[in-house]
Amino acid sequence: MQAARKIKRPCKQGFSLIELVIVVVIIGIIGAIAVPKMSRGAKGAADSAVTANLTVLRNALDLYATEHGGSYPTFANMPNALLQYTDAGGTPSATKTLTAIYGPYIRAVPKLPVGSNKGKATFTSTAPGGTVADAGWYYDASTGTVLANCLDTETDESNVAYNDY
Repeated sequence: MQAARKIKRPCKQGFSLIELVIVVVIIGIIGAIAVPKMSRGAKGAADSAVTANLTVLRNALDLYATEHGGSYPTFANMPNALLQYTDAGGTPSATKTLTAIYGPYIRAVPKLPVGSNKGKATFTSTAPGGTVADAGWYYDASTGTVLANCLDTETDESNVAYNDY
């Protein structure tokens, strides 16, 4: 008796036209969802960065005020009061001493990520709005207010002025 031989049949390879069309349609749907979200990505990221930077500065000032009897740093001491050690009166010191025991509250002043003063990490006491001083942030020592130093016309995607954050 002869051993039964297996007959090799040619197997069907590749994709049918319908399978390819389905894949293209799925990719099109994903693209239609993703492209609008990615196109606003840079602008949305800058808006988030402003919010995050303001949160860092405001938290540092709140902690400073808590440790200094409710007083905020003077404009003249800003930003050294946040970047260095301070004594109970708020006098900055580059090193920790027996009296300069508070702080530092931040490692570096964040740069303003938007607007005409983009990239600046300095402070001004001139309120933002119609004209903007050459600084990244506005600081009011009497209230501890920190705002983005932007023109009223510089707004986010929701048309909210950055200096209103």
